[in-house]
Amino acid sequence: MRKDFLGRGWKFPFQVDPSTGAVAMSEYEQNIKECLTLIIGTKPGERQMMPEFGCRIHELMFAPNTLATSELISSHVARAIARWEPRVEVKSVDAWPDPGGTVRVKVNYVVKTTRNEQDLDLLMNPGG
Repeated sequence: MRKDFLGRGWKFPFQVDPSTGAVAMSEYEQNIKECLTLIIGTKPGERQMMPEFGCRIHELMFAPNTLATSELISSHVARAIARWEPRVEVKSVDAWPDPGGTVRVKVNYVVKTTRNEQDLDLLMNPGG
């Protein structure tokens, strides 16, 4: 199956391809996963030309690491992905506090054009 329509872009985090010296690229499902990570990790207002781009989880940086905060994180992540990544349909976003002071986030989504189901697992440190 050809997947060119899923897209291709610079690898995130930014890298240089050691064999060519060019900017490293990602494509297809990997590119989508990297774009989701970029959306979640970008604070709204951080991009000058797109001030609304990103996810509001950064507002919870110093919030207590509780189930209520985890629910807010889930909501912010789901809303940001729905707005900024049209190639996917979010099935669920689960977040829960981890004993070490971090928050574990699991995003389950479907790539709309291929109907491939994917997961994105992140470990976030809301306290800094």
